Amino acid sequence: MVNLLLCGNKKVFDGALTQLISITNRTKEAINCYIFTMDVSRIKPEYVCITDEQVEFLNEVVKSKNPNNQVIKIDVTSLYEEEFMNSANEDAYCTPYTLLRLLADKIPEIPDKLLYLDIDIMVGDDITKLYNINIDEYEYAAVKEKYGCWLIRPDYINAGMLLLNMKKIKQTKLLEKARELLKRKKLLFADQSAIYWNTKKKLLLPRKFNEQSKFNRKDTVICHFCKRLMFRPYPHTENYKQWNIHEVHTVLKCHSFDKDLEEYVKLKQKFENKIEERI
Repeated sequence: MVNLLLCGNKKVFDGALTQLISITNRTKEAINCYIFTMDVSRIKPEYVCITDEQVEFLNEVVKSKNPNNQVIKIDVTSLYEEEFMNSANEDAYCTPYTLLRLLADKIPEIPDKLLYLDIDIMVGDDITKLYNINIDEYEYAAVKEKYGCWLIRPDYINAGMLLLNMKKIKQTKLLEKARELLKRKKLLFADQSAIYWNTKKKLLLPRKFNEQSKFNRKDTVICHFCKRLMFRPYPHTENYKQWNIHEVHTVLKCHSFDKDLEEYVKLKQKFENKIEERI
C-alpha cells in the first residue's frame, strides 16, 4: 500500500485528478490517498473545502484502475484554526493550504509512512520506486530546492515532495516545532522553511524524485510543475501547471504526459456532466 497526502481546497480538483491519473496509470500497488482540506472562507471566499462530489469522483477514478485504491477526505478546519488562525504566516507565499501538511502528526489515522505531494505534480514512473526507499533512520526524504540550494543553504529542500517517516517525526517533534516557529516568526517560504530549520536528519534524493525544471527527462519519477525563473528574452517567471495543457505543450514543450492529460480531459467532462445532471 502506498499512502499519499494531498492538501487543498475546491480548486485543487484538476491537479488531484491529473496527478492521480498519472500515478494509477503507472503503479500496480494499491494507492491510499488522503486529502487534507479546510474552510477558511473568512480569509477569501474561494477558500472552501474540496467538495464531497469531487472526492467521490476521484475515488471512482482510482478504483477503476485498482479496486483497492481509495481517496479519503479529511477536514482539518478546526485543527488549522487552533494552530494558525490569524498567525503571521496565514498569507503564505502560496495559500494557507500549504500549511496543512504540518498537521499530519495530529491526525490519528495517518500511517507511519506517508508521501506528501504538491498538487502541481505528475508521476512519470512507478511511484513505488520512491515510496519504497528506506527512511527508517530519517525524518523524511526530499530533493534539493532548485534555487534555494544556491541562495539559502546547499542542502535547502523543496517541500513539494516529502517522503515522511511519521513515527520518527513524532519522536523528534519536527512538525510540532515547525508549527511553533510559524507562530512566532514570519518566514518567506513558510512551511518549507519551518520544516527545513527544524530538521534533525533528512535523506537527500536525486532530482529525478522531484524534477523542478526539465519536463521531458525519461528517468523522472516526480515531475513538479512549479514556478520557474526565466532570463530570456527578459527576466520573468513562468508558472504553468499540468492542467494548462496548451502551455505545457507550446511553452514547456512537454509531451511526457499526453495520454494522462487526454484521459483527464474526458474524465473532467464526465464529472461536469454529472454535476449538471444533479442540478
